[in-house]
Amino acid sequence: MKFNLRFLFIALFICAISFAQNKGTISGVLTDKDMNNDPLPFANVLIKGTNISVNTDVDGKYSLSVNPGNYTLVFSFLGYESVETPVAVKGSETVVINQALSSGSYTLKDVVVQASTGSKQKETALLLEQKNAVDIKQSIGAQELSRKGVSDVAAAVSKTTGITKQEGSGNIFVRGLGDRYNSTTMNGLPIPSNDPEKKNINLEIFSTDILEYVSIDKVYSSKLYGDFAGGNVDIISKDYKGNGYFKIELGSNVNTNALAENDFKLQRGISSFGFDNPSIPNSPLTQYNYNTLQMDGKNPIAGSIGLSGGKSFNVGDNGKLSFFATANFSNEYNSIRNATAKGGVNGAGVANKDFYSYTDMGYQTNSTGLLNVGYKINSDNKVSFNTVYINTSSQSKEEYAGYIVDLANNGNGLIRRFNYEKNSLWINQLLGDHKLSDRSKLNWGASYNIIDGSMPDRAQNTFRNEPTGYVLSSISRPDNHRYFQKLKEDELAGNLSVDYKFNKNSDDEYKGKFTLGASGRIKNRNFEASQFNFLSQPGYTNTIVDPNNLDLFYNETNLNNGYFNISTFRGNSQVPNALDPQTYDGKQTIFGGYLNTEYKFNPKLTAVLGLRAESIRQDVDWNTQLGDVGSDKLDKFAFLPSLTMKYELNEKQNLRLGFSKTYTLPQFKERALFVYEEVLQVKVGNPYLYESDDYNLDLKWEMFPTSDELISFTAFGKYILNPMNEVTIASSSNDISYINTGDYGYVAGAEVEYRKTLFNFDDVNTKKLSAGINASYLHTSQELNADKVDKETDYQVVFTNTKSQFTGASDLLLNADLSYLAEWDNDRSLNTTVAYTYFSDRINAIGTNGRGDLVDKAFGSLDFIAKSKLNKNLGLDFVVKNILDPKINRVQENASGDVNVLSYKKGLGLSFKLNYTF
Repeated sequence: MKFNLRFLFIALFICAISFAQNKGTISGVLTDKDMNNDPLPFANVLIKGTNISVNTDVDGKYSLSVNPGNYTLVFSFLGYESVETPVAVKGSETVVINQALSSGSYTLKDVVVQASTGSKQKETALLLEQKNAVDIKQSIGAQELSRKGVSDVAAAVSKTTGITKQEGSGNIFVRGLGDRYNSTTMNGLPIPSNDPEKKNINLEIFSTDILEYVSIDKVYSSKLYGDFAGGNVDIISKDYKGNGYFKIELGSNVNTNALAENDFKLQRGISSFGFDNPSIPNSPLTQYNYNTLQMDGKNPIAGSIGLSGGKSFNVGDNGKLSFFATANFSNEYNSIRNATAKGGVNGAGVANKDFYSYTDMGYQTNSTGLLNVGYKINSDNKVSFNTVYINTSSQSKEEYAGYIVDLANNGNGLIRRFNYEKNSLWINQLLGDHKLSDRSKLNWGASYNIIDGSMPDRAQNTFRNEPTGYVLSSISRPDNHRYFQKLKEDELAGNLSVDYKFNKNSDDEYKGKFTLGASGRIKNRNFEASQFNFLSQPGYTNTIVDPNNLDLFYNETNLNNGYFNISTFRGNSQVPNALDPQTYDGKQTIFGGYLNTEYKFNPKLTAVLGLRAESIRQDVDWNTQLGDVGSDKLDKFAFLPSLTMKYELNEKQNLRLGFSKTYTLPQFKERALFVYEEVLQVKVGNPYLYESDDYNLDLKWEMFPTSDELISFTAFGKYILNPMNEVTIASSSNDISYINTGDYGYVAGAEVEYRKTLFNFDDVNTKKLSAGINASYLHTSQELNADKVDKETDYQVVFTNTKSQFTGASDLLLNADLSYLAEWDNDRSLNTTVAYTYFSDRINAIGTNGRGDLVDKAFGSLDFIAKSKLNKNLGLDFVVKNILDPKINRVQENASGDVNVLSYKKGLGLSFKLNYTF
């Protein structure tokens, strides 16, 4: 009996070995066709008609062991079109089947999110996330940005519904609400501003090369800081996961206005790379050691170079270490030609500055470096480190020729201003994501950011063109000056949150989730400015000078001989504190905690109730030219409830509701008694400025016909207590200040978005025509109350009207694009897009003292983008910006008729870019 059993076991063992040896293997790599064939991790590979399946690993690799025979492989991934491939397997052999998946015409029907939705650079992946998320948000990924020829974050967010970019800057308006009502983060952590005038950083300095996607929250969630009314822009940096690659890009660009200039000149002595940072010279009141005022001719053809690369390494059995780095330098020339400008226009339409000619020649640089290191310890734990360094510079020569009251009454005045600004930003972030159990998850992040912004050696000179030649103005000391400004700001921020799921149902799914979190930020700003005024002395006030070679007048010899003297606003060299700069220092601390409760009441209805509490402290100290040394404190404790609800009408449609309370803080510069002088206007701070409280309501319907199509409609409203505005105060120079202008204001509006694939021309190769349009209509109104201003501040304001729209709010915003995509194989493609943007009239500044509002008039811009992939490695891009080249006008509305105070054209921008991937 024992012998028979032993024989039986041996026979079974031999059969098993024989059976195993006859099996074959199917293996390969699954890639993402829409993302340059990057590996596609966590996709599913199934033997059709069986239960045999496997998921791809982090490198997109898979392997299956099957008996010899003929099979059909099914490759699938959430949000992608499934592919079936026949395969014949022989015993003891390996068959390699590599496959690329694409979003194609895949629909969203019956989709249930159970895992990662893939690369969030893809339009389809972001739409899928938007469909399934409870939060109300919009995202735009690298794929869509590339298709639309977008090169920076400011232009990126302006392609989404209800958002416009302020002309001539990187600042945005969200639903008609400007800089003070918005916020900016990177990977969920705050980043500082590079401009003392602004709350938010200039989004133009962020190249799209460094980002995975941009998320725009227009509905408040308690995980965000409460200083929110318009929206929060969150820049998500690239998180590389694929195989090693190295890419180089070379580009060239021109502006037709700059190219048409016969004599494009800028101030001499400033490097073309944008890293110069001139400082105040030694003995600035008694010696002339200033930089030259001569100019150099420039060839206004610019270019760019970019290097990027990434690689991933396996660490142990489950770990993965990923690196991504990019370095870019770009420059750009631009020019405003044949323009006109006016300043100080009164209620009768008469200007104290009327320039028949206004020109502005400019040169900008952007140097960007990013390093991202991600370490996936195992499937439950991941940490990452991001460091970003951005250096930008802007150099310009502005010239205003015409009438200047009391100085050039014959229209023979000339003001020339050389501007040079340099800003460097260093962002450092450490992020962690940990799965503690099936029920709980921990997320944390910490950041330390430094901004160093300067306006080193701005030079302004004012002339009068007499029959004998040009004469320097000697009426007011500031007419001829050199100005030095420094801003340094650092911010430490951190956040921590824990998710805990509860109430598991019969399907083994949790119906509820608690999120307990805390966040804090400590920001310090130091600002100082010194202006050195040059006044011609009696006997030399009518000296004929050469505007193009002022070094012949302003030099050490003439200073020693008494041709002119140098002083600050505090006095000349005889005044002990004459060299003390004007300063203001600001410190802001915000600490908050929140509890979110998300609950799925039934398969269709999910709600999130958020409760956030914040303690805010803002301190400002100043010592300025107004002769004031002062300080002011703002303390606030805010309790901020929020509610978001999502109702799934069916598998393709959602109905969403959002309600919240938030607040809006004034900025350091707005509360410090500091005067900043521009050619056409002067701004001064208001220590009595205080925060606004905001109530927000959103109702949204959305439909997702397919994976790359969307139809949505949103109605929204905002009620703002004590809104803040820039207004002209009663003063000898018609200064602009920042005022709580009334007790209330409100915004009501609607948004619509439609993305549609119009035609699929080829079933074999991808050839399709698609279109997108988004539009928003706004109605804004706010009370203007002069008595309130008089009671609450030291300023007086006489409003022309008792009500006004919000500054920066356009009634109608429109973005539209039409794209044609042709893909012949994995290596060759062409993508062309025509994109159009339009905004209607919007108020620049509120009218006072009988004057009407300053209004930026409506205009539209049209761009053409062509991106081609010539082969596996080589790509070529061609972009034409601002094809219509509309005239941009700013008018002052008066009873006697509109007065055009600014009018110019930007010219067309043409760029070529060649890229090669190794």
